[in-house]
Amino acid sequence: MANTPSAKKAVRKIEARTEVNKARRSRVRTFLRKFEDAVTSGDKTAAQAAFKAAEPEMMRAASKGVVHKNTASRKISRLAKRLKTMAA
Repeated sequence: MANTPSAKKAVRKIEARTEVNKARRSRVRTFLRKFEDAVTSGDKTAAQAAFKAAEPEMMRAASKGVVHKNTASRKISRLAKRLKTMAA
């Protein structure tokens, strides 16, 4: 258990960051789910709109350290690929 003042403060900071990161991760998942629903329904325009919304959200999460930069890039690439095959 933390027993120095600095360790206690670190615990408080970690709890606060965890809450922020959880919210960011949840927000990203929501945008990805919206894209999935649009693709599943076969609505091309909705899928494009959802992709345009999801892409910056994923990159924002990557820049904030919620997900790794390469992971975000890989996911965005796969989403774009699915969108492209849907358009064809």
